[in-house]
Amino acid sequence: MAGLNSSVPRGRCDFAWFCHFDDDNYVNVPRLVRFLGDYSPREDWYLGKPSIQAPLEIINKDRTPQKVKFWFATGGAGFCLSRALALKMMPVASGGKFISTGEKIRLPDDVTMGYIIEHLLKKPLTVIDLFHSHLEPMKFIKREILEDQISFSYSNNKEEWNVVKIDGFDVKYDQNRFLSLHCYLFPNFSFCPRTETPIRGEKPTLILQRS
Repeated sequence: MAGLNSSVPRGRCDFAWFCHFDDDNYVNVPRLVRFLGDYSPREDWYLGKPSIQAPLEIINKDRTPQKVKFWFATGGAGFCLSRALALKMMPVASGGKFISTGEKIRLPDDVTMGYIIEHLLKKPLTVIDLFHSHLEPMKFIKREILEDQISFSYSNNKEEWNVVKIDGFDVKYDQNRFLSLHCYLFPNFSFCPRTETPIRGEKPTLILQRS
């Protein structure tokens, strides 16, 4: 995990949580903070969302090759580790050991994370459906639950963009819909378009002002 070693110098850990998100994620930070408030960083927590329907099975090529099954939280949706778990990872993941483990199993960093936590440390992944990756259809996230979600993503398929379905800025200027999503969640930002008066408690509808 990027930043794990630098964030835990000389055996110290000054952070309650370590969260990873990709550069194609939109993170609802206030929601993430509230969410993490329901969990104790003093306990072992591996919070995220898998992108597969069953545990990953690989051949562990140690002295005696054997099949190993484990879950991993996809980095495309983001995941969080508690302070307690991060400290337990240090003997098997610090000092370049994380990279060497990934090279040994020949799998990406998010899979390596799951291998270390679930297989080596025997700590289970807690599935959080509030995390979303580009591997799922964003358009099916209903508008009325957007505020409750933690992360969003997007992808550009050949036929159409896989994006959150939200009104707002012209698609030409906001293809991944993150800017429109941000203004939907936080409409008071100065760069957000003006909004209609809410009706019956509904979220205001964004309207672009023409110049």
